[in-house]
Amino acid sequence: MELRLYDTLSREKRTFVPLDAKSVRMYVCGPTVYDFAHIGNARPVIVFDVLFRLLRHLYGEAHVKYVRNITDVDDKINDRAARDFPGLPLNEAIRNVTEETGRQFHADVDALRCLRPSVEPRATEHIGEMREIIERLVKGGFAYVAEDHVLFSPQAMNAANDGLPRYGALSKRSLDEMIAGARVDVAPYKKDSTDFVLWKPSKPGEPSWPSPSGIKVEGRPGWHIECSAMAWKHLGEQFDIHGGGIDLVFPHHENEVAQTCCAFHQQRMANYWMHNGFLQVESEKMSKSLGNFITIRELLKDWPGEALRLNMLKTHYTSPIDWTMKSLEESARTLDDWYRIAADIEPAKPAASVVEALLDDLNAPQAIAALHGLRGSDVPALAGSLRLLGFLSESAAQWEGRKQQASGIDTKQVESLIAERTAARARKDFAESDRIRDQLATMGVAIKDSKDGTTWEVTR
Repeated sequence: MELRLYDTLSREKRTFVPLDAKSVRMYVCGPTVYDFAHIGNARPVIVFDVLFRLLRHLYGEAHVKYVRNITDVDDKINDRAARDFPGLPLNEAIRNVTEETGRQFHADVDALRCLRPSVEPRATEHIGEMREIIERLVKGGFAYVAEDHVLFSPQAMNAANDGLPRYGALSKRSLDEMIAGARVDVAPYKKDSTDFVLWKPSKPGEPSWPSPSGIKVEGRPGWHIECSAMAWKHLGEQFDIHGGGIDLVFPHHENEVAQTCCAFHQQRMANYWMHNGFLQVESEKMSKSLGNFITIRELLKDWPGEALRLNMLKTHYTSPIDWTMKSLEESARTLDDWYRIAADIEPAKPAASVVEALLDDLNAPQAIAALHGLRGSDVPALAGSLRLLGFLSESAAQWEGRKQQASGIDTKQVESLIAERTAARARKDFAESDRIRDQLATMGVAIKDSKDGTTWEVTR
């Protein structure tokens, strides 16, 4: 069975054929490091981690290159640095913010059991590549200099008529629709309202570098040019897959296509464009004003990272997801069961039913349904399949111990109460037995009786 992926550009599911099967290349837009990542940020990280794992399974670990960038130059970073470190020079404060936030991001996504990308470039390390692309665009007539800015002209791109894609093809918008629907910066030096910034002058104290195209004052890049430069540096002028959240289709990814294709005279930047859907919390848009803005770090205080991972994968990546505590509780219970029966089993190769579900445009919900089917029929294949999806990262004892540690439950006390209850049941003192069961429940412990004895687990 072939891998088929939904391509945002063509609006259809297409068979995946890499440009080079010995060097499969994927770029995904990463974090802007100015604050803790929220649960919506976790969705593309988890989705494209599953794709990365699947590609490695299909083509071999040595033949897949995954690039996810870090944006470390941005107005939000500048604002956070000035707020948190008012006594420091801005550049030093910015470095403090980006380094600390970068560490926080890595700790969070490691807890979600996501593999590190093959390369994780920082924008500030690629200013030279940005300037080179900008120079190419100015020389080709696709960009122009105005009042120490360099701006890209979508009108010039669409007028070129030399095999380039049409600006707006990815988002399926005309220039008029983009003007009406986007928050366009109004500036007197712009030739057209759709023109966007490639480079701009830095304000006093802000990060700055020598400017391209003969501009004498120092400046800094616009957001869109950063990803074009990093993708070019690490993956080439054209590569296989570009991913990110659906909110990035316009303007960010549309502008990436424009910059890269015009600079290198390519019909495509990426052969497949993949985007995950939006996330809501308890059926409402996540926002600080509604009080439902949840960071990954906050959730990890109460839940294992693998529970967050499973909860995210229960909805197909292209669909909107409603993040609820009820679903998270169900995910945690499912993982408890998987760990109990499969964590310490020697894994077999992943089951065909699981792999086939993933080959159908990363149909993780169908893969999870196949996992449930394996539970009673082929536990070694269940173990192998779970590992392919990024689960069972520790032993059953470690999982149980971590769960108990997080809950603050005294294991010896629980075992003592269960022994007392067993004795009460033996002497048919069912009132005492029920009392102890209720006491354990108030402690956050659920017990289960079977012919093999009594087992217990922490409820969340």
